[in-house]
Amino acid sequence: MRRVLPLLAAVALTVTACGGEAGSDGGGEIKLGFIESLSGNYAPLGTEAAKTVELAVEQINAAGGIDGRKIKLTTLDDKTAPDQAVVHFNKLKDQGVDAIIGSTFSNCALAVEPLAEREKIPYISLAPADEQVDPVRPHTFVVPATSSKYAESMLRYFQAEKITKIAVAYDTKSAYAQAGFAGMQKYASKYGVQLVQTERYETNASDFSSVFTHVRGSGAQALAVWASGAPGVTIAKQYASAGLDMPLVMTASQASKLWLQPTGAAAEGVFVQSAVGVVGDELPDGKLKDVIDKMADPFEKKYGYEPPQFAMDGYAGVQLIAAAFEKAGGTDKAKVRDALESMDLVTPTGRYKYSADDHSGLNVVNISMNQVKNGKLVPTEWGREQLAEAAKDAG
Repeated sequence: MRRVLPLLAAVALTVTACGGEAGSDGGGEIKLGFIESLSGNYAPLGTEAAKTVELAVEQINAAGGIDGRKIKLTTLDDKTAPDQAVVHFNKLKDQGVDAIIGSTFSNCALAVEPLAEREKIPYISLAPADEQVDPVRPHTFVVPATSSKYAESMLRYFQAEKITKIAVAYDTKSAYAQAGFAGMQKYASKYGVQLVQTERYETNASDFSSVFTHVRGSGAQALAVWASGAPGVTIAKQYASAGLDMPLVMTASQASKLWLQPTGAAAEGVFVQSAVGVVGDELPDGKLKDVIDKMADPFEKKYGYEPPQFAMDGYAGVQLIAAAFEKAGGTDKAKVRDALESMDLVTPTGRYKYSADDHSGLNVVNISMNQVKNGKLVPTEWGREQLAEAAKDAG
């Protein structure tokens, strides 16, 4: 049970290193655009992010806004379709928005990013695909830990557990999954891990029996799966009856009731990565836990359940852009961009330290490894060590 904390001013911004005086450029409302998948395949994820984007904006406005200026939020549904994301970007540009928070769906985010760069509009992406920030683009900043960071964290866990041979299955139609697999290929040898079997599938796959057959004879000690949406549920359900005697390890796309509930009993024992905020109850007392509670308490009160991964990301996205407006002293896009690039901020997903060379900002210590026990994500012993490191990093 979370501690119930009073709702403090603004959006629980904790800026560790500012630089620059807060002020105002004399404008009226701050116009913030938000493109998200509220329908289509990614709707279950996008609607969770939308809840906390709205919550964060409500909190800021209720506390008087940013330097007295209220935020006007315009939310548009990309329908889990990159072409719709592009249409909505152009709408928001024509409305003169000061910044845009982008879609949870990596394919939509990648479609919008070059437009944001061309128009020099600060773009805060809720998608984890590495291509957005590798190489660094001047105006694009990513909120979730990138796919390669999740891959490296998973490999660190395997090293700690003395797992040296793994099988990997990934969705070839998902930019998120492709980047995750590439990250595992890149970092595997660093952590003494071999990828002994690779299985590819597409988002619309519904039968994974051949995947399990190939993995069974591979000599793998664990199966790592990169999936989003329906395949993540289907794989876990079919895995439970496949008879494989090895851990099933899944990524943060499954760190939510949106996966736990439909998967049901088949989720028991599965290992699932998550941002530290998803298991924030397990954190030691301190700044990071306080920031998480200030977001999670009102969320749970309003919706009746703990905020999932995607909700954490949405809230952090508003925190980051709000802190940048404040630090820039207004909405001048070049100044806001510069403010983001030097941002040092504690959010429910961890401490961001953006720089000219890093527009992803999060360290791998902000990723926990959990196991499903009695229908709930519970940090492993190694995961608890990560939580302690994340809390220490937050100050």
